[in-house]
Amino acid sequence: MTKVTMTVNGKEMSGDVEGRTLLSGFLRDDLGLTGTHIGCDTSQCGACVVHVNGVAVKSCAMFASEADGAEISTIEGQANADGSLNVIQQAFQDHHGLQCGFCTPGMVMSAAALLKENPKPTEQEVRDYLEGNICRCTGYHNIVKSIMAASGQDVGAIAAE
Repeated sequence: MTKVTMTVNGKEMSGDVEGRTLLSGFLRDDLGLTGTHIGCDTSQCGACVVHVNGVAVKSCAMFASEADGAEISTIEGQANADGSLNVIQQAFQDHHGLQCGFCTPGMVMSAAALLKENPKPTEQEVRDYLEGNICRCTGYHNIVKSIMAASGQDVGAIAAE
């Protein structure tokens, strides 16, 4: 067992992990942060996306020990300080960017990373950025619309695919 310490959503957290413990498992099982979903365990679906030192990472493809000393942000840390939804979360609600909700935490975390890198992406840039995230319900149209709305852009011209 190895002791790991990381700052998760602004709070220092520690735990003992086996070498094979994935960051996704540590967050969910050891820290109780179950908003990070595990969909495939092969880094294909993106449901487990978190931010590690400000970079979007599929947490099922990273060992918890690799995150020792890191700053981690999960979906639980995305709300505003008063507990209200942040602009991305609110846009997903307002523009129906979710259905079953399983992919939503990873989509929101990916959207946050995209908008940090590119505050005003084009529709195609949003679609390209989400290539590593799978949604089985929505067809992506309203997810793209939600991200465009969160960036402050007009969503009236978003073409349905």
